[in-house]
Amino acid sequence: MANYQLSDVQEYRARSHINIYDSPKCDRLATQAALGRHLRVVELPVRQSDVNLDTTAVMVRLCEDDYPGWLDIRDVELLEPTETVYHPLVVSEAEIKEKLPIAITFAREAMHQSNYYLWGGTVGPNYDCSGLMQAAFVAAGIWLPRDAYQQEAFTKPISISALEPGDLVFFGTPEKANHVGLYLGDRRYIHSSGKVQGRNGIGIDILSEDGDEVSRGYYQQVRGYGKVVASYQPSELFTVNG
Repeated sequence: MANYQLSDVQEYRARSHINIYDSPKCDRLATQAALGRHLRVVELPVRQSDVNLDTTAVMVRLCEDDYPGWLDIRDVELLEPTETVYHPLVVSEAEIKEKLPIAITFAREAMHQSNYYLWGGTVGPNYDCSGLMQAAFVAAGIWLPRDAYQQEAFTKPISISALEPGDLVFFGTPEKANHVGLYLGDRRYIHSSGKVQGRNGIGIDILSEDGDEVSRGYYQQVRGYGKVVASYQPSELFTVNG
């Protein structure tokens, strides 16, 4: 255990990759925080107990994308207080366009590493769909929100005729985006998909009914397309305990 007391007014930095969970049970991954990421404590440690569970966790929020979750108290030792608080960079649309090849290269290189689809995965080699998108753009110095539906809302909607390499392709139901890929050009996109859709990891598919079974399955779920025109700016780095 770290030799300092957690505080809800202190900002912390990850000294290693850490897992963030979707409940204080810490039994299902929500996201991951890579080495160097900043977070704040939202709720100080509480103990959850029932017949089969005795877990202590702390509720946190990651600074770069406002993402909330639970940190296993055993991983507190992977945090260190930082006096240098997170300040997001403002990146222009023109700068983003210049950086898109970096994001595309990152995704392609990730595909060539041994990997599988990991719900909540953002640090590699195993990613979920939106985790791969976030990691690829972070490699280019651009922050996206964490989840596919958040990324859809964050991007500028465009038509399929306006698609360019580096744009995002969104899939899901009429109500909500639940999957995302990175457009490569020539109607192809790269994404991380799970076993349910016929693959387990990162691959390239085609936006067409003429593709293979996996491509056709996703093509039938296309919701729309988005262009990244800004780097995510946290909402005043959130209100602690609010």
